Amino acid sequence: MPIILPANSAASGGYEVANSLRFNAPSSDYLSRTFGSGNQKTWTWSAWIKLANIDSTSEVIFGRLTANNDSNWFTVDIRGNDKITIGIYNTNYLITNRLFRDVSAWYHIVVAFDTTQSTADNRVRLYVNGVEETSFATRNNPSLNFDAPLNANVEHLLGKSSSTYYEGYMSEVTFIDGQQLDATSFGEFDEDSGIWKPIDVSGLTFGTNGFYLDFEDSSALGNDAAGSNNWTANNLTSVDQSLDTCTNNACTWNPLRFWNRSGTLQKVSFDNGNLRAIFDDNGYNEYAFASIGVDTGKWFCEMKAEDITATANTRIGVLNMDYTGTGNPGDQSTSVSYMADGQKRVGGSNSSYGASYTNGDIIGVALDVTNNTVTFYKNGASQGAISITANTLYTFYSEDYASSGNKEISANFSSPAYAVSSGNSDANGYGNFEYAVPSGYFALNTKNLAEYG
Repeated sequence: MPIILPANSAASGGYEVANSLRFNAPSSDYLSRTFGSGNQKTWTWSAWIKLANIDSTSEVIFGRLTANNDSNWFTVDIRGNDKITIGIYNTNYLITNRLFRDVSAWYHIVVAFDTTQSTADNRVRLYVNGVEETSFATRNNPSLNFDAPLNANVEHLLGKSSSTYYEGYMSEVTFIDGQQLDATSFGEFDEDSGIWKPIDVSGLTFGTNGFYLDFEDSSALGNDAAGSNNWTANNLTSVDQSLDTCTNNACTWNPLRFWNRSGTLQKVSFDNGNLRAIFDDNGYNEYAFASIGVDTGKWFCEMKAEDITATANTRIGVLNMDYTGTGNPGDQSTSVSYMADGQKRVGGSNSSYGASYTNGDIIGVALDVTNNTVTFYKNGASQGAISITANTLYTFYSEDYASSGNKEISANFSSPAYAVSSGNSDANGYGNFEYAVPSGYFALNTKNLAEYG
């Protein structure tokens, strides 16, 4: 199970990962570095990743690819068939049978390469969440003592191939030059929960081209925390440094959940690590649902109106998590939303509520599923509490009811994909919000869920 819960809770005292790096494919985000001449026969690559894009596009995570010689590439990627693939030009070494489609959790991937191994199946080894993969749709082992194109004196990439870009998060990215290591060099199973979790890798021997990217320096996102093998950040800025990590998994929008209207799936587009919802207004109302639901505790998020109009067509609110897709979500008895024209919508009925909001405004949502209320804030100012249905599993959601024109809502459940000027956290020190978190409310992430969920 890849999601970190409840291992490494606030009280566990385990190893903590402070930051990840969020890659946004539409912005062509990636890291690059030209290596020196390294050991092309033996090396190990390790990274924690949280996927955001599940479609027909290959998600290249790590590789060597040169613009002048595409036939000499080496990549680790998740193909459009949702399988991990490791290979070079015209030869796939490994393609998993297992599918990787969980966009709400962190995966730990280790590729251990050593062509000096006499046993052919030991030359390319793949570990996911501490367990070696042994079931493959394709297995083509490299020849004995083969020099792979990777770890040569050429440009290497993180999050990019020649024409496609990775959409999602990475943390604890590590490369070991000259050693084939297994997953236990980078993680361990929690003794209480049995969940695979990261360990401190700073004591490893990294070798000539080895590096450790912890993404803790927002001004130098490609900084090598183990030495001087720094990477160049391309189209990445300090905003892309995220608090969503493999030891504190944060809520996002759920790109796998849609509303079915008359047999037609109303699909919303997402980017910025599943934090920005883009409603394409194809003539039907569309909805974005958060990835985590709660039935107890007090939870807070902010949503920024990126591209809307101040009408009833834009709605931000809460809804029962177990909504089945029958009937309009905004008409459900448990649905409560704050509309851009200032009205509230409760159980499908509109009435007066507060101030209108438009582009640039930030709407805070304080969900109290212990005392059964939700309070909306416009730019930090409370618009008043609204009663919600008791004994219900709630999640955050947003809706666009217009019949034309795109709308965009960016959610901040813990770490925003847009710049904030204030930097407020909850009482546990989690989250990065524009406005003060109401007393007793918490960011929706696994640390807080372990304590209060």
